[in-house]
Amino acid sequence: MGSAWLLPRIVGLGLATELLMTGDFITAERALAIGLYNRVVPVDRVLAEATEFAIRLANGPSFALGITKDALDREATMDLASALEAEAQAQAACMLNPNFKEAYEAFRAKREPKFQ
Repeated sequence: MGSAWLLPRIVGLGLATELLMTGDFITAERALAIGLYNRVVPVDRVLAEATEFAIRLANGPSFALGITKDALDREATMDLASALEAEAQAQAACMLNPNFKEAYEAFRAKREPKFQ
């Protein structure tokens, strides 16, 4: 199911080997500690936390977020030099987007940015 490919990339080879070889169950807290989960929230806060996170992303700089998502997908198979070059080009593209100026102006004015 891809776990021998994916799990080492998330938690490292040693922990992935241990988890896959033993089949041990782990707690949510342990999964969080080893990087398998990004966050753990109480069950009564799941929907609220997910909604808050979705709103935060929706209010973010959509162009830059799209570039970042694409970079994460593409750079996983690149060598470091290629990834650095791709990111330099992505940064240059982001600097031409109106959201870059808005982020800068908001930072200077010590206010929240209002992205397009």
